[in-house]
Amino acid sequence: MSAIDHEGVDRELVEAAEEVARRYSRGDNHTVAAAGRNADGRIVTAVNVYHFTGGPCAELVLIGAAAGQGAYDLTTVVAVGDGGRGVVPPCGRCRQVLLDYFPKVGIIIEQDSELRTLPVLDLLPGAYVWADHQDG
Repeated sequence: MSAIDHEGVDRELVEAAEEVARRYSRGDNHTVAAAGRNADGRIVTAVNVYHFTGGPCAELVLIGAAAGQGAYDLTTVVAVGDGGRGVVPPCGRCRQVLLDYFPKVGIIIEQDSELRTLPVLDLLPGAYVWADHQDG
């Protein structure tokens, strides 16, 4: 299904995001690509949409793209910058939204010059967990 290395990093997912960044990044409008793996093994990709009013990050576009393809259970997410900038961590807003939608999702980040997969909650210690306060 996926090529998980000894650090728990889904290399196929990283490569998918890098390919989208290479192919579809366009100047200032699309500078970050994201890829997510759904529980059924599918990979969904997206790019950010920059706008001076604060357009959505690639990770947020990814959530919508995944839903539009019926991929409602993302297990791992990664974002990469254009121009070969490599893996970039999600911003605070994206971390919170990913936690709210996928509380068990793994996020691939670069830490100490190596890629690692961490639970999203590790990126938001002491976070407000929206799902904890919902009925049902």
